[in-house]
Amino acid sequence: MRRVVAIAGVELTRLLRDRSNIFFVFVFPLLLVVLIGAQFGGSVELRVGVVAPSGDEAAEALIADIDATDSLEVVAVENAEVLRDDVTRGLISAGVVVPEGFDEAVSSVTPVEVAFVGRPDASATSIRTVVQALVAERAAAGDAATLAAGQLDTDPAELRELADELAGEIPGIEVGTETVGTDELGEEFAGLGQFDLGASSQLFLFTFLTSLAGGSALIQTRRYGVAHRMLASPTPMRGIVAGLAGGRLLVALMQAGYIVVATVLLFRVNWGDPLATTAVIGLFCVVAAAAGLLLGATLRNDSQAGGAGIGLGLGLAALGGSMVPLELFPEGIRVVSRFTPHAWANEAMAEIVRRDGTITDVLPQIGVLGAFAAVLVTLGTWRLQRTLSGG
Repeated sequence: MRRVVAIAGVELTRLLRDRSNIFFVFVFPLLLVVLIGAQFGGSVELRVGVVAPSGDEAAEALIADIDATDSLEVVAVENAEVLRDDVTRGLISAGVVVPEGFDEAVSSVTPVEVAFVGRPDASATSIRTVVQALVAERAAAGDAATLAAGQLDTDPAELRELADELAGEIPGIEVGTETVGTDELGEEFAGLGQFDLGASSQLFLFTFLTSLAGGSALIQTRRYGVAHRMLASPTPMRGIVAGLAGGRLLVALMQAGYIVVATVLLFRVNWGDPLATTAVIGLFCVVAAAAGLLLGATLRNDSQAGGAGIGLGLGLAALGGSMVPLELFPEGIRVVSRFTPHAWANEAMAEIVRRDGTITDVLPQIGVLGAFAAVLVTLGTWRLQRTLSGG
């Protein structure tokens, strides 16, 4: 048993000693989690730059209205020129310029222009609609006073204060809304933390990718004569095979465990029910390790194994929903994705994290992952034993 553990430990040490693996094993997975979280995770607030005169009550009230709007965040900007530059460079989504004397113009019912700065995109268009509505709301009392003044042949400013008083007494129009149908996927995503969506999918992608790419280490073990020296030792064949297979499993568990711990500590990712998550991730690690074992025992060139590992790892991850959620796939592609372990693992984690599932809720996915593991372990160990015996 000690020799099996020693062989497995050597396989893990070889991975960690390769400096090129530091970025792809430890840094790159977290970068992708951050990028996915920045693009799709959590709630998204659009930044609206505001240039306004200080001490102007009406301007401050308008800014407060904008800031109180859901999904809008007000950012104070020095002047209109800086505002236009920030909008052009994409530092903020849009901008509003409130002129000097805005409060006096509102009070005296004098025409005043509030400038809006935005790019020709959907975000700026939606922000402009909101700002126009808020400005119109602030000007409603003045419009009413102007209309009444035209009928009474008097100054609108004299009726402005009366219009403000009546605005609070006259009942408004109630608008009833009815939502037809539900967007269950949108509700599930809305309930996630900013980085929850990408954490589990990237774990499966990189655990499988690292395991497949590590299959080249088995080829190097044969090419450099390490396998011959192990076979010449008192260690039986089954012990050597167990040690090499255990090394692949240690690599997969290390990669998965690192991503779980790092995302919890750095991003407060919610991994759901611990027992269910451990079962799903543990079985997927066995699948990934067995796949790497089979690849390394089948191919004879380590460069070929590295390229095939990357290609298969990325291709199966994309097909299995580790780059785009399975729910967004066409029905035909979703059927094909069932032939990948990634699809079952991602489906299980969606149940655990998005819908607060427990281990009983993911028993079908665990069963399929167990079947994947049994088949790949059997094929991988059989092929490795034949390769070592023939070598």
